[in-house]
Amino acid sequence: MNTAPILVLGATGSTGRRVAGLLRAAGHPVRAAARHGDVRFDWTDPTTWEPTVSGVARMYLMAPHELPVDPAFVRCAVESGVRRLVLLSSQGIEVMGDERLMAAERTVRESGADWTVLRPDWFNQNFDEGVFRADVLAGELTLPLGGLRQAFVDAADIAAVAAAALTEDGHTGRSYDISGPEALSFAEALAIVGRAAGREIRFRGAPEDYVAARVADGAPEAEARQEAAAFAALRESGDATPSDVVRRVTGRGPKSFADYAAEAAARGAWRA
Repeated sequence: MNTAPILVLGATGSTGRRVAGLLRAAGHPVRAAARHGDVRFDWTDPTTWEPTVSGVARMYLMAPHELPVDPAFVRCAVESGVRRLVLLSSQGIEVMGDERLMAAERTVRESGADWTVLRPDWFNQNFDEGVFRADVLAGELTLPLGGLRQAFVDAADIAAVAAAALTEDGHTGRSYDISGPEALSFAEALAIVGRAAGREIRFRGAPEDYVAARVADGAPEAEARQEAAAFAALRESGDATPSDVVRRVTGRGPKSFADYAAEAAARGAWRA
């Protein structure tokens, strides 16, 4: 086994901490990097970059939603000896015009290192750890996707694919669309969460509802309408088709959304 640590960026986040946990459980040395990780890493502070990547040959690469993957950091990593990059990206980025992630994918493909791109669908954990939790607790989620079905995927399944790509052969140069086992509308997903949590949760899927909600939260109307247009492009692309990536890469099927919701509720994820 390679004794050089595997670098996991965002090691305190939804996927990063799960990737680090799987690697450690398998006996791999891990360098967990975050603002408050084993090593301090900050995308906005280049003085933290070189100490983070020194002595590392493999890296799980992701950036917080609001930040780009800086090409200068990737160059620093490759020049320091990183030879394998596994990037967390997302599905639908071309449809929605997500230049941040499209640029990140170009950066890793042009880096000179071996690369694998992970393109998961919406995370299950958005509902209990992430952006939708407050809406679940408030009893209403507004998102301009109407009845569009998405193949929600568990962060543990994303992490399992990432761990395989970091430690096994055969994943170089591949982009993996990672999904759960079924496609659900947001209304259906919220109904499952509601039953598990014992809550009534309403879904509002009309663009005008979304714009009104964003403006009420303080966003400029022009910005809210631009976001709604990006969601409209995703809606028009049609329902998601679940992939077999999790089973093909890990040898087991992905977690169902109902199982995720039951487990999260049992942990008390939606207790106010």
